Amino acid sequence: MSRASEKGKGPGIVRLNRSAAVLLSIAAAALLVGLGYGLGRWSPEGSPTPRPEAGEARRALPAGHPSPAQAPPEPQQREGKVSVDPTRAFTHFRVGNKNVKRIFADGGILWVGTSGGLVRYDTGTDEFKLYDTRNGLLSSGVFYVGKLKGRVAAGTYGGGLSLLDEGAQKWETYNVPQGLGDAFVYDVLAASNGDLWIATWSGANRVRGGALDERSRWDLFTVENTRGGLPNDWVYGLAEGLKGDIWLATEGGLARYRGGKWDRWNHANGLGAPYEKVRNDIDFKNDPAKVSQHHAKQKKEMGLQGVDVAYNPNYIVSMAVDRDGVVWAGTWGAGLARFDGRRWTNYTKAEGLPGNHVFMLHIDPRGRLWIGTNNGLAKMSGDKFEVMTAADGLFSNAVFAMTTDADGSIWVGSFGGVAHIRHPRVQ
Repeated sequence: MSRASEKGKGPGIVRLNRSAAVLLSIAAAALLVGLGYGLGRWSPEGSPTPRPEAGEARRALPAGHPSPAQAPPEPQQREGKVSVDPTRAFTHFRVGNKNVKRIFADGGILWVGTSGGLVRYDTGTDEFKLYDTRNGLLSSGVFYVGKLKGRVAAGTYGGGLSLLDEGAQKWETYNVPQGLGDAFVYDVLAASNGDLWIATWSGANRVRGGALDERSRWDLFTVENTRGGLPNDWVYGLAEGLKGDIWLATEGGLARYRGGKWDRWNHANGLGAPYEKVRNDIDFKNDPAKVSQHHAKQKKEMGLQGVDVAYNPNYIVSMAVDRDGVVWAGTWGAGLARFDGRRWTNYTKAEGLPGNHVFMLHIDPRGRLWIGTNNGLAKMSGDKFEVMTAADGLFSNAVFAMTTDADGSIWVGSFGGVAHIRHPRVQ
């Protein structure tokens, strides 16, 4: 992970990227300085100015500097050390042409899961190391990062669930032969009763007692064997609620597992804002159903054939459960949904949300809800939203991952990099 700049940068163009085959590129400091100047300009005082669009970026380049299309490729540095000025308001770390999917803070160590590998960054020494298919992972695409029984766990895109023994520098992988429902692992939850839940794209696993090495302890829940209790087999998120409830975010709505019984909710029950309310605020015009049979089938099942933009209120991209047991669901184009167990409340751009595609939800140690959208990061205050953008230090306005450090600073992941904001304007 390489330091790009320590002052503000303006909004950029972000493309969603699910590629899991590309290695993480880490640029040398000298090259980063050049690219930082070429792709985004800062005033001498460091106050941010908007990042130019592609044409403007080319005109802004210094004489003799190669255009973005002709710029030399970034060297692939797999480990090393970066130089960071802790007195600056924020620092940007570039990870190349990758999407930052998850950030996990483990004491002074930051783990950054990207579509091109897992980065270990020591915030005390500024040393970093990249893990990917060249040193043990079966897939370089990392959706989930956390810790299980003392080992770092990585849920990957097509490579199963891998656990790292840092001392031996060896990965142990659990995949379909061991009981995993699918090799695509999107989330992992260690429940308070000792069970381990794993979200895959072919249902949700429960490993009773967390006994990963005992095949007989693995269960798999699907739409079929729950008789529709799980509304969709593509499971994106897991969270534990009050009294041990297990909540599951799927592409077809929300599910709850309680004492062997399944309950579910979708747009017909109140999840997500109606299309009529958000149709003029859909920022992504490309309809996934036009290129994916899976998404086309989903739209047909949900009666959305007439919608040709990126809108699906049943598709829960992110989820969190707060201290009161309230479920928060981030949807694909239908805003942020709140469910207290009885009633749904939906928040969109009309209520102050910066964007209606909610990619990330994070509850910080103080219990505050942060919302990562396609157009900025918001913190919820009552029924209002305090918004941060690239002008406040974000790497990009599209926010896919976040964690809060012990000192109150925040780490925010976007396509292309991570921003460490030491004193967020929004508190």
